[in-house]
Amino acid sequence: MHNRMLIALLAVGLVATACAAGTTSTATPRPQATGTPAAPATGTPAAAGTTVELATNALGEIVVDGAGMTLYGFTPDEPTTQPTCYDQCAAAWPPLTVEGAFTVGAGLDMADFSTATRTDGSTQLKLGIYPLYYFAGDEAPGDTNGQGLQDVWFVIGADGELIRD
Repeated sequence: MHNRMLIALLAVGLVATACAAGTTSTATPRPQATGTPAAPATGTPAAAGTTVELATNALGEIVVDGAGMTLYGFTPDEPTTQPTCYDQCAAAWPPLTVEGAFTVGAGLDMADFSTATRTDGSTQLKLGIYPLYYFAGDEAPGDTNGQGLQDVWFVIGADGELIRD
């Protein structure tokens, strides 16, 4: 078991290194799961969509999807405010895509969210200037295994800023 975990972490490290090196392309990223439907903060039921909420852990209040999976920002996205993680990068860091409506939980402001169109035409959710990503190395709600990887991947706080601790 220990060897399998070490091999998996090394593989993720190699992909993270490729992402940190700025490896991007216009190829189509693999599909990924979105959050679960829920009622928006206004109390009106959502017909379908993604929910983004806050969770509290050792890093403070961080942004998670409706299932509690941690969401991250990627510092190379800062200058463009557009997604730059594709191909191998997106395999390790799947984007949070939305189809239609999305909702935000208590402590988050809908006005802080927007979307960006990915090269495959899908729509990635953004908080502040950061497109939101999952980390494939997070296995359970609350995991933050991607925090600080290669000094370019960080969890995001309610204010849309990266938590760099």
